[in-house]
Amino acid sequence: MAEISTDIAAMSFEEALAELDLIVRRLEEGKGRLDDSIVAYERGALLKKHCEAKLEEARTKVERIVSGPDGSVALQAVDNV
Repeated sequence: MAEISTDIAAMSFEEALAELDLIVRRLEEGKGRLDDSIVAYERGALLKKHCEAKLEEARTKVERIVSGPDGSVALQAVDNV
């Protein structure tokens, strides 16, 4: 599969998801030309990959507050969400 293009890489999660949703709806209608549908499908796959990467990035940043036995409070990264 092709690498994620610069325009997709610059997108926020929300922007990429919105475009992916639009592509899915257009493909589900089945009214376009085959060549256009293939290009849209490929872009959709790249958008999906980008969204997954953004979600993983966010997951690794999630932290939770942990109370120690002495009453101290610390932030601990969540390993398995």
